[in-house]
Amino acid sequence: MEILIGATILGGVTYAYNSFKRYIPEGVHAVKPFYPEKYVGKWYEIARLDSYFERDMNNINAEYSINKDGSITVLNSGYNYKKKKRESVKGIAYFVNGPDEGMLKVSFYGPFYSGYNVIAIDPDYKYALIAGQSFSYMWILSKEPTIPDEIKSSYLELAKSVGYDINKLIWPEHNEN
Repeated sequence: MEILIGATILGGVTYAYNSFKRYIPEGVHAVKPFYPEKYVGKWYEIARLDSYFERDMNNINAEYSINKDGSITVLNSGYNYKKKKRESVKGIAYFVNGPDEGMLKVSFYGPFYSGYNVIAIDPDYKYALIAGQSFSYMWILSKEPTIPDEIKSSYLELAKSVGYDINKLIWPEHNEN
């Protein structure tokens, strides 16, 4: 009986946490229209704000695929140069307001979700600026290991204008064969 009560309480807390949580920083807007079928594939991390789950990592990439139910499978991997090994984590993402808007919630660890918001993307879906749920999380991604300077400058300007501290960005290496 105690297990049932505990599970019910945990379920209620998880539901409340995810129901009232904000997935995008105030004043930041996700891309709309958004085309998930163009977004899927392999992306390279060009820049990021520091986070514990990517600390000491280079050669970071993410692979996205659409599931039958419309959710997105996320496979993040990178080389931890201190541990001298490649690490990966698999997650699941769901659209918050529907698949035509680049606002998603993603989970890598159980029932708790975090914001993943495409706030800028080029027409060919080769370069993207991603906002997390707060101004502590931001990524610049590319479907190539590099990004043109004009796209980079444009994304940095946008990130700064909405409130991100771009001076804190980390620029990981992409030197794996």
